Amino acid sequence: MWQYIVIFSVLAIISLIVVKLNKKNFTFEINKLVQYLGGKDNILDTEVNMSRFKVTLKDVTLADKDAIQKLGAKGIVEIDNQLKIIFKPNARTLKKYISEMK
Repeated sequence: MWQYIVIFSVLAIISLIVVKLNKKNFTFEINKLVQYLGGKDNILDTEVNMSRFKVTLKDVTLADKDAIQKLGAKGIVEIDNQLKIIFKPNARTLKKYISEMK
């Protein structure tokens, strides 16, 4: 019986470590995204529509679209001073973190 308790405890600790590391990596990726969008001062507004993350920028030329694509964007559309970025399930979380940065 005690063997099962030890195994369960080890699995629980490993699970917590994996979750914590994934959260740190996601925060790191968001910081990179903000940098690739030209910095937090360049971001005027953010919106989310399903899997699309729409960001309005002061200067869209400061955005590094290739680097954003490498972060996992499935597609990027530029219209005037806005970028519509398809990030699938992470779009809402991105908006939340970026809004908290401002």
